[in-house]
Amino acid sequence: MECKIEENKTICNCTYPCNRKGLCCECLHYHRKMGQLPACYFSGEAEKTYDRSVENYLKSR
Repeated sequence: MECKIEENKTICNCTYPCNRKGLCCECLHYHRKMGQLPACYFSGEAEKTYDRSVENYLKSR
């Protein structure tokens, strides 16, 4: 399957500058390895903290 990087970038709410923007599979693998969740799990306000922890996700719900 072909990755739709430009389309993914239009719906990605991550404001952190990284080279995985639009590459959702790489982003998911990276954050999973780090014990985190990607930005798309968080509200806009919670995303701005750059705290991708599961604890922060649960607290922001």
